[in-house]
Amino acid sequence: MKSSIIDVPGIEVGQAEDPEALTGCTVIRTPGGAVAGADVRGSAPGTRETDLLNPINLVEQVHAVCLTGGSAYGLEAATGVMRFLEEEGEGFDVGVGVVPIVPAAVLFDLSLGSARVRPDAAMGIEAARRAGKEPVAEGNVGAGCGASVGKFCGMEAAMKSGLGTASRRLANGLTVGALVAVNAVGEVRDPRTGETLAGARDGQGGFMDFIDCMARNDAGKNLPGTNTTLAVVASNARLTKARANKVAQMAHDGLARTIYPVHTMNDGDTVFALATGKVEAAVDVVGALSAEVLAEAVVRAVKAAAGAGGLPSHSEYKE
Repeated sequence: MKSSIIDVPGIEVGQAEDPEALTGCTVIRTPGGAVAGADVRGSAPGTRETDLLNPINLVEQVHAVCLTGGSAYGLEAATGVMRFLEEEGEGFDVGVGVVPIVPAAVLFDLSLGSARVRPDAAMGIEAARRAGKEPVAEGNVGAGCGASVGKFCGMEAAMKSGLGTASRRLANGLTVGALVAVNAVGEVRDPRTGETLAGARDGQGGFMDFIDCMARNDAGKNLPGTNTTLAVVASNARLTKARANKVAQMAHDGLARTIYPVHTMNDGDTVFALATGKVEAAVDVVGALSAEVLAEAVVRAVKAAAGAGGLPSHSEYKE
């Protein structure tokens, strides 16, 4: 059985997508709440409720994280997640009811499928409802349904990507998992071999050099904000909000080991970190392991993808 983020006790995942419009959302639920942090490295992010994760702010736990396509329009999916959790009685107690805390981040997938169809509240409700009821599917699912990579030379040379997940468990019981929707302007390489798995196609079975291509083409070929890789790393470690934010920061190394270039002006790369608080663990161990499993999840996202929207996948395009 493949490893996934739901190997972390207290983490559930639900996904919903429109395979024709090529968009979708992924909900990571934390029944009972989890400490959370976030780190945004890309320069074109679309996020919701991330300020709450600053250690100086009031709320200590989140109840779900929503990763979604649809660019800024897709933030509506998080409203649906909130509605579902409210019906379940799960949220921050405000005396007259509960307010579910659902940080969210979006990626731009409007270039594939239909630009007029985006994740909405109904899709968010459906993804939240499915959480905990099925294994985590990979590839063209959830927030990775319309994901693509290798766009530094334009969409005509890009390749299909998707969603991936991975986990690792240490002998002391510490379990760390990652889930990622890979939608980068850059190419994806296997960190173990250096092999390019998906990138800008050269039309001859190989790949264009991204430095040369970016140097030759002006920024107009890549409209600002039309990319973004979104990830969640989770562990059963006992962390403070400050340390959860540190883990999110360290986890970005997993993106840097696999995506070239990453954190560009055209990406809104965002990593959330969740901690369910069951095992004592050093923050450096959790952060280092989070980067490792996130790098593995990125590779799996590309390898699991199927061609769609006129773009070939890794399995369909051999160098």
